[in-house]
Amino acid sequence: MKGKRTRGALLEVRSTAIATTPHRIGIIVPRHSHSAVDRNLVKRRLREIVRTEQLARATSGELVVFALPAAYNASFDRLRDELMKLFRKAGA
Repeated sequence: MKGKRTRGALLEVRSTAIATTPHRIGIIVPRHSHSAVDRNLVKRRLREIVRTEQLARATSGELVVFALPAAYNASFDRLRDELMKLFRKAGA
């Protein structure tokens, strides 16, 4: 995916401003040697943050959220704070 890449300690966000597509957000959580239970927990947390915080402010374009290995040990609040900071930096 081409576009702006913004990276933090826990997550990476890539964004493109494609005016012809509706707003889409993808979440990628690689295994990083963790169990499926751990992976699904991180995915559910990120989905909830996007649903409650980002979708109301969405403009057209695409966003991809990529979880880094440190995201597995982070709390919900820390994930939310970093994701919102990265969304602001990416201009989403």
